[in-house]
Amino acid sequence: MGGPAASEGVIARESLAGVQAGGAAVARRRTVLDGLRVAVAQPHARGPAASMRRDSLFRRALVLADALAITAAFLLTVAVASRPLGLTWASLLGVPVVIAGAKVLGLYDRDEALLHKTTLDEAPKLFQLATLCALLAWLAGGQVVSGVLDRHEALLLWAVLAVLLIVLRTCARALALRLAPAERCLVIGDEQIARTITSKLDCGGIRASVVAHLDLDKIAPWSSDALSGPRLAEIRQLAQELDVQRAIVVPRSADGGEVLDLVRTLKAVRVRVSVLPRLLEVVGSSVEFDDLQGMPVMGVRRFELTRSSAAVKRAFDVACAGLGLVAVAPLMALIAIAVKLDSRGPVFFRQQRVGRFGQRFAIFKFRTMVEDADAMKDALRVRNEAGGGLFKIADDPRVTRVGRLLRKTALDEMPQLFNVLSGKMSVVGPRPLVLDEDERVRGWHRRRLELTPGMTGPWQILGPARVPLDEMVAIDYLYVANWSLWNDAKIMLRTVSYVLGGRGL
Repeated sequence: MGGPAASEGVIARESLAGVQAGGAAVARRRTVLDGLRVAVAQPHARGPAASMRRDSLFRRALVLADALAITAAFLLTVAVASRPLGLTWASLLGVPVVIAGAKVLGLYDRDEALLHKTTLDEAPKLFQLATLCALLAWLAGGQVVSGVLDRHEALLLWAVLAVLLIVLRTCARALALRLAPAERCLVIGDEQIARTITSKLDCGGIRASVVAHLDLDKIAPWSSDALSGPRLAEIRQLAQELDVQRAIVVPRSADGGEVLDLVRTLKAVRVRVSVLPRLLEVVGSSVEFDDLQGMPVMGVRRFELTRSSAAVKRAFDVACAGLGLVAVAPLMALIAIAVKLDSRGPVFFRQQRVGRFGQRFAIFKFRTMVEDADAMKDALRVRNEAGGGLFKIADDPRVTRVGRLLRKTALDEMPQLFNVLSGKMSVVGPRPLVLDEDERVRGWHRRRLELTPGMTGPWQILGPARVPLDEMVAIDYLYVANWSLWNDAKIMLRTVSYVLGGRGL
């Protein structure tokens, strides 16, 4: 994984420069940015050329994944068909059809603009692509198979192709991520946001490292002429000398002219640009882009759920909880016996949590700690790893032997399905906080309580032990502002992969 430059070795810091750069024990040289001294690490590869090779690696991996997906989908459909079928030479045309369709939908070009390259976010377009291919195969009839492809087999082809496109693209991205070198990033913003971005880059699904930080508050204003402005020319030179492949720009004011100049300058030297718009920290991505006579306008959706959306979410919860309880009832019985035999105390653990609109409710879990665990909490606060108002210890001595296994596999959370059926919780939603944690939440962050708390949520797939309380409630706020059933489905799928990775809940 890419990490902060500090983790690689020496950090050179000039108090007046407003620029921090680090690297391994490599040769260093000095450059001047408007009279300010900057330490520069010698790179291993030239920025633009390395970026092109990196982008090409991801594109080729995805093309290969799509070709394998359509080929395997045809073979599996023919193999499991209820009557003898065979493929014709015309079925080979499925490969260019899928690749051309993916290209038209922009599925090969989006990765170069992204730091976190995920497949789930493009799943709707992949379903469209699978639908198109299955429809063409069905309409082609005997041209694709030696026989007529009926609607049941066409539906099977669609389902298999959709699943394979998602699975194989996920595998292709994971492989490309391991083979590609870390993307060299320049953070342009204040020091606090630079630290936050650096920590975010050091996580799964991202391979990037911060090679420099430029604090614009320590640099005087520049000319608005991106081609001749001396300040912008120096920043352009800095990006070239550091071989920066991507710049992460955090605007310091509402004036968009400064950001436009920065973006144009950096793109002129073929540096990828990511902008962190502070406005979206409040409205999230729940915006609709409008065109006002050539002027782009963002329309912000309402914050709360409509009655129909609330009804859909509740129906989804009841269906998931009902089916889930039926499916796991035998397993829950076995767990209850194991908990009872392992240590003294009740099978279930009940705790007061804060729910929708601030109403308190009792959350149910399988007991994973010794009976007097709450009495031991104060003595263990010095070992707290969560910080920011949360309490979490990796190797908590209060956890029982069975409890340790239950936590690692997240099986201790299953009784919360009863909370979902009763309407006190949702399958996906904001994290249900304990009373003392909820008292720390202030201001507009309390609007997170306008949705029912969930068994899992956006906080879960980030790792709740690593996310401080103030950041967690901000994440919950944005989840409420951007709710959709598809987002809930994505969070559930990512939670499954998170739990299967042995990281628990």
